[in-house]
Amino acid sequence: MPKTFQRIESYYAGAYWGPRKESPEECARRAEAFWSAMAKVDPSFSRWFQQGRSRKDALSRPIEPTRESLEKLIRRGRDRQFEDLGYSVWAWNGVCVDYEDSGLNFSCGAYSEAVSNVCVCSLPTRGSNAERVLSVPVLTELMRSMVLAWEPGFALVTSSMLRETMLRETVTSIGIAGTFVGWIMYFPRSRGTVPPLPAPVRIEPVEDKGMLVILTPDLLTVSNPEHVELAQRVQGLLDRAGLLEPIITP
Repeated sequence: MPKTFQRIESYYAGAYWGPRKESPEECARRAEAFWSAMAKVDPSFSRWFQQGRSRKDALSRPIEPTRESLEKLIRRGRDRQFEDLGYSVWAWNGVCVDYEDSGLNFSCGAYSEAVSNVCVCSLPTRGSNAERVLSVPVLTELMRSMVLAWEPGFALVTSSMLRETMLRETVTSIGIAGTFVGWIMYFPRSRGTVPPLPAPVRIEPVEDKGMLVILTPDLLTVSNPEHVELAQRVQGLLDRAGLLEPIITP
């Protein structure tokens, strides 16, 4: 009989915002603030390396998270063809075991109406790093770090499998996917008011910026039907409150 492979449920944190023209200096200021805050969230986020031809090559290219160094890195990530697409940076945390490492990429300074600016951190799914990181206290602090540095229009922590499930339900009649429910979500005040939500959902402020919505205190997984049912219920409530509009509209 052919072997069957169980798909690993991977997790990521992502922040997204619309067109925002910013200089390399402004992007570096935000990146420095994020890197500084992220390093305090968990030890696995304290060292980062530039991409390389191999893991060995990448380990020889550490990133110094100072504003001056990050500005140089950001300038090198400028889109060479279209100025309005801004700057992109990719990084890796140097953990040389599959599913136990983390990656980071951000695109900033883009002001094209066709693309969004993003900051995405892939999270470990196995090992001691995952045991620490995949918890509400740690991920809440990671979300706060992203929000305060990048000031996004939407942010979340979720699993790739829940993302696929929820995106199937957020496509409008004209085929544009809006934002969607994840494990932990952030909505800026400008997006609207978060309505009352059913237990065990928790809502808490991020300074004066907006609100975090934490779906469940447990590790969220699509293998738990109660988590999927709760996500679908909350998605309906948030959608009716007008909080799930797309970041980029045609």
